[in-house]
Amino acid sequence: MHQPDTPKHELRTYLFTLRLWRESLGEGRFEWRGHVQHVLGGERHSFREWSSLVRYLERRLQELEAEEQAE
Repeated sequence: MHQPDTPKHELRTYLFTLRLWRESLGEGRFEWRGHVQHVLGGERHSFREWSSLVRYLERRLQELEAEEQAE
């Protein structure tokens, strides 16, 4: 329920799905891989390093906030 005195920007949330799996590298070694998808927009980003996931989320959230402010 919307509270009249709650700022609009505090109500906004963003929904992403995250899929992770272990990829075998042979000789008993593996690495985590995954992809993240913005649910409403459908954009998907694959990654092999956690830093790539974080960079994508930071960039995408900035884009979504900028789009909201332009409305």
